[in-house]
Amino acid sequence: MSVHYTLNLRVFWPLVTGLCTALVCLYHVLRGSGGARTEPPEGADGGFPLLKVAVLLLLGYILLRCRHAVRQRFLPGSPRLGGHSAFSPRHLREPSLDILLESYYEHEVRLSPHVLGHSKAHVSRIVGELVRAGRARGSPGPIPGGALALAFRGDFIQVGSAYEQHKIRRPDGFDVLVPLRLPPLVALEPRSLGTEPALAPAFHGCFVCALKAPPGASGGHWLRDCKAFADGFCVDVRGRRHLSATLVLRWFQSHLQRSLATVRYSLEGRCRVSLTPGGLEQPPTLHVLPCRTDYGCCRLSMAVRLIPAVHLGDSVFLVAPPPPPSPVGPLSELPGGLRADALWGVNTARQEQKLLSWLQERAPPGACYLKCLQLLKALRDLGARGLDPTAATQWGRILSSYVLKTVLLAALLRQGAPAQGWDEAHLGERLEELVQFLRDCLLRRRTLFHCLLGPGGAAAEVGPLPKVLREATPVDLLATFDRQARELAAARLLSTWRRLPQLLRAYGGPRYLARCPPPRNQRPQGFPEDEP
Repeated sequence: MSVHYTLNLRVFWPLVTGLCTALVCLYHVLRGSGGARTEPPEGADGGFPLLKVAVLLLLGYILLRCRHAVRQRFLPGSPRLGGHSAFSPRHLREPSLDILLESYYEHEVRLSPHVLGHSKAHVSRIVGELVRAGRARGSPGPIPGGALALAFRGDFIQVGSAYEQHKIRRPDGFDVLVPLRLPPLVALEPRSLGTEPALAPAFHGCFVCALKAPPGASGGHWLRDCKAFADGFCVDVRGRRHLSATLVLRWFQSHLQRSLATVRYSLEGRCRVSLTPGGLEQPPTLHVLPCRTDYGCCRLSMAVRLIPAVHLGDSVFLVAPPPPPSPVGPLSELPGGLRADALWGVNTARQEQKLLSWLQERAPPGACYLKCLQLLKALRDLGARGLDPTAATQWGRILSSYVLKTVLLAALLRQGAPAQGWDEAHLGERLEELVQFLRDCLLRRRTLFHCLLGPGGAAAEVGPLPKVLREATPVDLLATFDRQARELAAARLLSTWRRLPQLLRAYGGPRYLARCPPPRNQRPQGFPEDEP
């Protein structure tokens, strides 16, 4: 995926002016520290060329800013906003929306590729040292070592929006899968819970993993040989031993703490690191703080979620703990003899990256898939302004980043490849279509299925998937939320979209854009009071 670097004139010209001013001051100091100097002849130019250059650069910067402001204020409307849509209100087709979207994306949404690249490289080095130390230490806990020990595989998988090129605002949060190596005598039999009739829809995306003998092993001898592993990492579910996500997560956090103690001293010169255990509901988080002696251009504090993962094959992993199932109803209330500590989540991030790459390869040059997804996330964040903490949490759960990415993938797969009309000139129209598609998923269809789970997934485009995923029941990502919650989210989404020009003027872009008057009869209203 190509990355385009642009010169930021808002930073370049002040930097040049400041550098020239510093040179002038240095010139004054050096000249004043010298001996007596002869007076210049009468009529000779006693000025300082560097000072004149600095003044000229400053004037040039001011003129460029004024010219840019005038162009942004009086630029003619873009043809992409000239079309009429029943979904779009009249004021959203004003030419100013195009300018506001571009300005908001550049100033508030878009990440610097330079800063993001440095952050990812920094995270990769630190996590790599930690994982290598964990692999070398062996396995503490219930089984201190030997053929039945659980251990780090030695590698790690970087997943999430930062590695799919659609992260927004700040590169300060990352997700990393840490694959675990099971003992050679242990094999797993994963099973999806989507076919459980008495189970709530929130748990249909979870899996359980029963232990089974590997090919060629004798049943009686295998049970006796694996007893130590089963007692340390498994629980009984319906008469069979199942790998426990809770016990594995507890071992994982303890092993990470010991491994961090091993590498902490070697990292002191570059950064300060600490590990926050996530308990039984969240994976542990590695906090990376810049060191005072660290010399670098990107000194950011970062949080890295380290997620234990069990490889199923074809770059698909089971992760612990499973995602939060529902804002209502505790996880422990499971029917049919199921146990909450035996539930695993599924991570198909590598397959989703392949699907995005497959779509990008077949897209025309300059396609704005990821830019639309970034702006859709920014729209979600704007919609959360003015909400109380409880409502904001519910809003963020319904319109999570994974749901928004699934909306984009579903819309692209529905159009077929290569999808037309996704160039920069139609950015506003494509963003409007995504908002409309999301509204329909919340209200009309009331479903949004996982793109890779089930027989109707996109397995043909991304390559082979494990059989357990191909045969899984399709998972509806919105089934967790009741009808009232979906209707409120859809109303909030439409309200935010209709007031998008006012919100962009108020919360983003340079100050001169905020002074542009909104269209007549569309003056900004109080955000909370305007909620339907």
